[in-house]
Amino acid sequence: MKKEIVIVDGYNMIGAWPELVKLKNQDLIEEARDQLLQALSDYQNYEGSEIWCVFDAQFVPGITKEYSKYKVKVIFTAQGETADTYIEGVVKKLRNVLTEVYVATSDLAEQQLVFSKGAQRISALELYKDIKRSKKALEGESSRFRDQRQRGTWTDEQLAILKDIYKDMLE
Repeated sequence: MKKEIVIVDGYNMIGAWPELVKLKNQDLIEEARDQLLQALSDYQNYEGSEIWCVFDAQFVPGITKEYSKYKVKVIFTAQGETADTYIEGVVKKLRNVLTEVYVATSDLAEQQLVFSKGAQRISALELYKDIKRSKKALEGESSRFRDQRQRGTWTDEQLAILKDIYKDMLE
């Protein structure tokens, strides 16, 4: 099975997802980044893909920074380097027979470029919907698990005994 890496253009998502757009419009860009990373982390944990989130240095000037937050690899590009340029370079390095690379961006030119380098493309809206779907599925599984714990689980042997007791009570 191939390893899957999803490279996300962070500010592209912030400019496209409704909850994050609201935060951005209120000048709460750090909070928007944090909520994005939390959502990506949950998605990563549920789907099993490795997630990298790339942010342009335009909002955080300085040298390239890489670190992990919520188990998501976070990259801030070097000053003057765009997320697109970084993503193009890293796709070329990562993509091989053992690794499938997906790039999440709604920038059409970027989608075409990374596709030409062998990466799969995902729009901001598609990723948003995938994350919502994963979250809903996880909540459903959690709910079923909670219900099962509250209800308790019975072995086949215990159920047979209860059935016999019930049958005896009816006679």
